[in-house]
Amino acid sequence: MHKSGFVNIIGSPNVGKSTLMNSLIGEKLSIITNKPQTTRHRILGIINKSNFQIIFSDTPGMIDPIYPMQKIMMQYVEKSLEDADIILFTTEIGKFEDVSIFNHIKKKNDNVPIIILINKMDKIEIQKNTLYHTVNYWHKLFPCSEILPISASKKINQDLLINKIVSLLPEHPPYYPKDYLSNRSERFFVNEIIREKVFFLYKKEIPYSVEIHTELFKDRNIFIYILSYIYVERYSQKGILIGKKGNAIKKLKFFSVKSIEFFFKKKIKLKFYVEICKNWRYDYKKLKKFGY
Repeated sequence: MHKSGFVNIIGSPNVGKSTLMNSLIGEKLSIITNKPQTTRHRILGIINKSNFQIIFSDTPGMIDPIYPMQKIMMQYVEKSLEDADIILFTTEIGKFEDVSIFNHIKKKNDNVPIIILINKMDKIEIQKNTLYHTVNYWHKLFPCSEILPISASKKINQDLLINKIVSLLPEHPPYYPKDYLSNRSERFFVNEIIREKVFFLYKKEIPYSVEIHTELFKDRNIFIYILSYIYVERYSQKGILIGKKGNAIKKLKFFSVKSIEFFFKKKIKLKFYVEICKNWRYDYKKLKKFGY
């Protein structure tokens, strides 16, 4: 008997969804920062064992979308609600969220098992009654769902979670070859790694105005040659991204190369071009070009 299924991770921004998927997979597939709306795409990460295949799906944080890019991001969330075999609704200890979110999830797919994950149990300042009140709050909203306190970063209760997921998976042959870790391409992961470094190195609107497009990815055995374009929306943002005498872009390149080398386990030769793409977040044609 073989089990397979889609286990989709849903929740508000910054509750640790990407950290959770990376921890479960054992590889850094989703970028992680302390800023909201870091995750823009739906990213699959796959666990393969002899008798099961779990296909995790990391999704953008649930928000009320304003402009086209956010609307597309929320379409990814909607799709993940529709094709889920199991939903991992991820929140954090002490967080009491808008009930309308949960009503929407239940209405969208009422027959799918939902596991409520109360993340960030490793917080030092947590008081015992905070956990009690958090669990009680979620139990009232989802009386039929299992509630599991976890720490994605410290892997607290991770084995319990995996065992529970396997018990709920339907019988099905593997959806992907057993050697697959993700459905995403090498270029996608290059884009995400560079974008993560932008989030770390730049402030205010710059990270949210940046999009990365990798034009070339050539594995030449000894090293990988990569050519990536960094798009911003305004000329002033281009100046900030490059920095005085090019110092900022050099720093970005340095940290990007280190992380890309770690990911691919090879030497990297990386070349950047910074271009203007005005209002790309508001233009559906441009968003399609960028893979949204």
